Amino acid sequence: MKRTHSCGELTLKNINTEVIIQGWISKIRRLGAMTFIDLRDIHGITQLVIGENSSINVSNLKSEYVIEVVGIVLERKSKNLDIKTGEIEIDVKELIIINESELTPFEIRDNIEAQEDTRLKYRYLDLRRPEMQEKFVIRHKVYQCIRNYFSDNSFIEIETPVFGKSTPEGARDFLIPSRLNKNKFYALPQSPQLYKQLFMISGFDRYFQIVKCFRDEDLRIDRQLEFTQLDMEMSFAEPEDIMNMIENMLKTIMKSIKNIDIEDNFIRLDYNEAIDKYGIDKPDLRFGLEIKTLNKIFSNTEINLFKDLKNKSIRSICVEKSLSKKEVEYLTEVAKQNSVNILGFAKFDTNEWTGSVGSKLSEKEKKLLIEEFNIKIESTVLFIVEEYNVASKAMGAIRNACGSLLQLIKSNDFKFLWVVNFPLFEYSDDEDRYVAAHHPFTMPANECLNNFDKDLANAKAKAYDVVLNGFEIGGGSQRITDKEVQTRMFKAIGFSEEKIQENFGWFVNAYKYGAPYHSGCAIGLDRLCMLLTESSSIREVIAFPKNSSGVDPMTNAPDLVSNDQLNELNIKTNIN
Repeated sequence: MKRTHSCGELTLKNINTEVIIQGWISKIRRLGAMTFIDLRDIHGITQLVIGENSSINVSNLKSEYVIEVVGIVLERKSKNLDIKTGEIEIDVKELIIINESELTPFEIRDNIEAQEDTRLKYRYLDLRRPEMQEKFVIRHKVYQCIRNYFSDNSFIEIETPVFGKSTPEGARDFLIPSRLNKNKFYALPQSPQLYKQLFMISGFDRYFQIVKCFRDEDLRIDRQLEFTQLDMEMSFAEPEDIMNMIENMLKTIMKSIKNIDIEDNFIRLDYNEAIDKYGIDKPDLRFGLEIKTLNKIFSNTEINLFKDLKNKSIRSICVEKSLSKKEVEYLTEVAKQNSVNILGFAKFDTNEWTGSVGSKLSEKEKKLLIEEFNIKIESTVLFIVEEYNVASKAMGAIRNACGSLLQLIKSNDFKFLWVVNFPLFEYSDDEDRYVAAHHPFTMPANECLNNFDKDLANAKAKAYDVVLNGFEIGGGSQRITDKEVQTRMFKAIGFSEEKIQENFGWFVNAYKYGAPYHSGCAIGLDRLCMLLTESSSIREVIAFPKNSSGVDPMTNAPDLVSNDQLNELNIKTNIN
């Protein structure tokens, strides 16, 4: 029989109606001769009642059985107003078992404590849980919102290849051997970057795509080997045009998904200011704790930690709490994880100073600290002494840890910002050279256009990142369309003419035939959905993710393949 209603739509309007519903048994309660069943599907839960005079055999029913029932909608005597169907129940006349279920490895309900690998091994069961299904409903709505927004703004959705050419710079490629072209490999795209620029040269003017991308890199809570991004590009557009377009899109999503109106423009922070105030280029603005540099306060100090600074900086934050020994030890461990071994601290309480630094402060230093941080209640000042960038990064991590530790972050609070004026290059210790901070097709800022390839350390880019609650959710830039500038850029990062032609000749050749200036952006949809659903990891909003080791516990991918398959691809492994 065909169901007439889902498990989430029946109300008092349906009283005395005969209905057919289907779903999974969520819970069975036997009260004397009466049996109550909560029947669940993705739309909700409906209570079923099987009376004492019913001929239906309920003794063999168990949780997660898939059943179909025919019954009459009645008004419930004991109502549950927390759910949409809580004012009705179904008096069951017929019951059919569609499929039975074994005992599940964990309970199918919200807020379970099962190990993540167990949940991933039985992901199809994990996805039955209402809180998980709601995350993917929200993800679907985000996609629809994006497609409608860009279509309304005259963008065209175009797909780009999944099998492409491996190119240097950036993360490691995933390589795919070609059976038809022996000893040659395709690469899965880290992004559609070059293809979307070719769309601009092709005259498509405004392009977007919701696209899968792949990077062979270490995993963490906001990173997977395969991920989904919104990709977009505009011809005859500068950074301001892109930022306005993306900002309005994100405001549209926030209104549609969270019913939050964001009227003000997103804050814009210069990259250097972000590092100076927050120690990181993706700051969380849901709480304060701005970082200060205190070299002047301790210019004539007797405290050994602050003496003989040379090229080091004293970077510090102040929290309005007297931190416990355990809390200080935890924050010290955060510092060590960020290449700093010593975390100094000074506790202030009723005009008394204690701690590794606090007990050694001079009266002048105490007065200046109180003024610098506007200390009025019991507080703890934390200190790191290191080279500026190292100290900033470590204190930025400690600041974020304090935000969670002190519960400074409110639920359902969303703080967007743009970080602009990024460095064009960054120094790679592994390669002992400067590499492109974003990618080698990023336009240098106007003020350094004449010498960006000579003064690499100070060169700035026409690049921008959008940040939400401490996560970079997207970024982009204006692209280089001048052949001379592009050649200088390649040479600045050590590319020979031969290497340029070998890796990018097919791309730069297109610029011989007339290219509009253009800019674009990419938004990480997994990260955005993670934040919108207040999930702890992007694995929670990806249907079948890999675990922290890059393994799918359900399918056991990646796995060995047969020698026949390897021989066909002309590949040998070290396994006998």
